[in-house]
Amino acid sequence: MIERSDIPRTRRWVVKIGSALLTAEGQGLDRQALGGWVDQMADWLEADGHELLLVSSGAVAEGMCRMGWTRRPRTLHELQAAAAIGQMGLVQAWESCFQRRGRHTAQVLVTHDDLSDRRRYLNARSTLRTLLDLRVVPVVNENDVVANEELRFGDNDTLAALVANLVEADLLVLLTDQPGLFDADPRVHPDARLVEHAAVDDPRLDLYAGESRGTLGRGGMATKLRAARVAARSGTATVIASGREPGVLHRIARGEAVGTLLVPAQEPHAARKRWLAGQLQVRGTLVLDEGAVKALRESGKSLLAAGVQSVEGRFSRGEVVACVDASGREVARGLVNYSSEEARRILGQPSSRFEAILGYKDDEELIHRDNLVLL
Repeated sequence: MIERSDIPRTRRWVVKIGSALLTAEGQGLDRQALGGWVDQMADWLEADGHELLLVSSGAVAEGMCRMGWTRRPRTLHELQAAAAIGQMGLVQAWESCFQRRGRHTAQVLVTHDDLSDRRRYLNARSTLRTLLDLRVVPVVNENDVVANEELRFGDNDTLAALVANLVEADLLVLLTDQPGLFDADPRVHPDARLVEHAAVDDPRLDLYAGESRGTLGRGGMATKLRAARVAARSGTATVIASGREPGVLHRIARGEAVGTLLVPAQEPHAARKRWLAGQLQVRGTLVLDEGAVKALRESGKSLLAAGVQSVEGRFSRGEVVACVDASGREVARGLVNYSSEEARRILGQPSSRFEAILGYKDDEELIHRDNLVLL
């Protein structure tokens, strides 16, 4: 388990900075604050072997400022337009700050679909690793202009965690406008205590993160906790800290007790299984009986059709599906060997019956264990 004293020896960081920090009272980018963070990141990068990727929010706010809009757009197309306009200023701001420290940057825009497609996922990983080899700082953001879902505050937390998985980062730093994760809402409970160090899978953390209480409230902390758990799949530790804390990145780099450190409690997943676990959009659901759940969790078995009680959704062979228990809790996900129509016909049946039912048999398993990851 990583300790604070281990952080100075970490090599590859992903730093995510949220909109609440990047914008000056919600009116465009706070360039003075950007310069301060860049100086801290550049100082850390000067050490031999250190690498850093930056995940930056703020495009919509900068776009609103450029257009003179005082209210956040409500329609998807307006949000996408604001993001497209704001990306110009966002990239210019980071580039000018890093250039002052003799560093090149590269804009990297991705969508969840890019990370869902295996080939595009591997291409993205190769590109990011090449940029790091070239000593360039990738500035990563979601490609909001073509995203087909509503832009949501905190979405870049998940993106940052997936990037950490992609490049096998040692540390994910989530800079926010809060000092870290507290054991109660500090706005309601003045005696709330900061959680300084915890295993990321500690169930008490879910209670601490709580439900959303507003755009910039504790809902954002719940998102950060989920992101930390995604990052942990690649063995990446996460620090949640206030970006307004003077010298916050310097202090983290020295191993000081700043913010909340969440550490992985299990061995990291293999690269292919990290990709499977990182799928944000599954195509369907398989409801498993108790025996199948036990076989997956305790014996590392493949999923057989005999252990499936029902099939939900529509999917094709080779797509990612979720495996849930009778209560609906997700147990695993993986690449399915049969379509949803075929799966409905063979569920609860032994593989010896597949040919009689379907007229053919492609695979013995509904999901092979090599294509399945436990959650």
